[in-house]
Amino acid sequence: MSDNTKATNAMWGGRFAAGPDAIMEAINASIGFDQRLAQQDIEGSRAHAAMLASAGIITDSDAGAIREGLLTVLSEIEGGTFTFSTALEDIHMNVEARLSEIIGEPAGRLHTARSRNDQVALDFRMWVRGQTDAVCDGLIALNKALLIQAEAGADWVMPGFTHLQVAQPVTWGHHMMAYVEMFGRDLSRFQNARARMNECPLGAAALAGTSFPIDRHMTAKALGFDAPAANSLDAVADRDFALEFLAAASICAMHLSRFAEELVIWSSAQFRFVALSDRFSTGSSIMPQKKNPDAAELIRAKIGRIMGAMVGLFTVMKGLPLTYSKDMQEDKEQVFDAADNLMLAIAAMTGMVSDMSANKETLEAAASTGFSTATDLADWLVRALNMPFREAHHVTGALVALAESQNCDLPDLTLTDMQFVHEAITGDVFEVLGVHNSVASRVSYGGTAPSEVKKQIARWKEKLK
Repeated sequence: MSDNTKATNAMWGGRFAAGPDAIMEAINASIGFDQRLAQQDIEGSRAHAAMLASAGIITDSDAGAIREGLLTVLSEIEGGTFTFSTALEDIHMNVEARLSEIIGEPAGRLHTARSRNDQVALDFRMWVRGQTDAVCDGLIALNKALLIQAEAGADWVMPGFTHLQVAQPVTWGHHMMAYVEMFGRDLSRFQNARARMNECPLGAAALAGTSFPIDRHMTAKALGFDAPAANSLDAVADRDFALEFLAAASICAMHLSRFAEELVIWSSAQFRFVALSDRFSTGSSIMPQKKNPDAAELIRAKIGRIMGAMVGLFTVMKGLPLTYSKDMQEDKEQVFDAADNLMLAIAAMTGMVSDMSANKETLEAAASTGFSTATDLADWLVRALNMPFREAHHVTGALVALAESQNCDLPDLTLTDMQFVHEAITGDVFEVLGVHNSVASRVSYGGTAPSEVKKQIARWKEKLK
């Protein structure tokens, strides 16, 4: 029998006379990916040992040896000198085996009053909680970069689109603030998910709790949780925290993808609304003139794997009876991958937003095309001539058709031209046909008027302090 098989059997106890064969070992082991939980595993074990000593379940000297030994194990892992064993299956057994080599018999007392079921639930929850905090920090940084762009162009006029057709003039600042609102909702989703996930499963043991007089409130507090989980069955069976993280990540990745799509369009030769920096663009291997928005395109693609991770974990969990099943070992890799890619996408978008420069003149010229002030004209007919909106809509449509026939825009029509369509129109109509007048008039709460945009910028600056 190999040393690795002996180690496996020792961990499992006397129930198994022989170790698993190579195929079973390969499918059963998770150390290839759950070694990412090493810090959380050791932190949880140190808190558990301190609690066991406080409750009189193990001696202070054994607890001290365990806690110091675990620091040595962590140092080896962080220093790259730790040897991970597939035969030991997972991070928990790898750490415990090495701890036994370092401190001897006291290591065997660490697993008192706990199970790998509540241990992995704790480690994974702590890891997801830490990633949630990192995502929140990233979203705050992204929104601060967007606020800088919005403030710089609070009164720059650009076209607003529906169906990717010019609809009405808006301001650059207003468009940037739309994404501030989106990423702000993402931030709140992650914050809300964090509050719900912040219950400690440690002490639920295998599924039913333990007969030892443990203090779950002590370990929960030591590990930064608001409270211990209230039901031992749910504590080991729950992966809602990971599902919520993936759901929030998928919505956030979708928002990032929408913005990335706009940056791809805006940076094209046909639009030239923005210039992306060389840091977030690449060239072509054959076409020397090309400057490709590869970072934006890759961000746009991230939604596929992040949403795929969410669907994958939902599929794993949907049919599992309480409490723990080995299926749940498949919960981590997709969450790790989604978290890595979301953080990368947020960081790349923050860099692009910080570096990009908007072309004020091109934006304004584009805002003046496509009869973008037609709605302003219709509104003027309602206000100035007391015309029912449906009639005003019809008159405006006729004026647009007239301008199209003359190959000009609405402001280029003469008053005579307009009066040919409706004799009551006066020269005052030209005051509303300029794009700057149009955006300045949109002073309703949340509107595109520069005055309103500046109010929203101030509100978000205060929120992000």
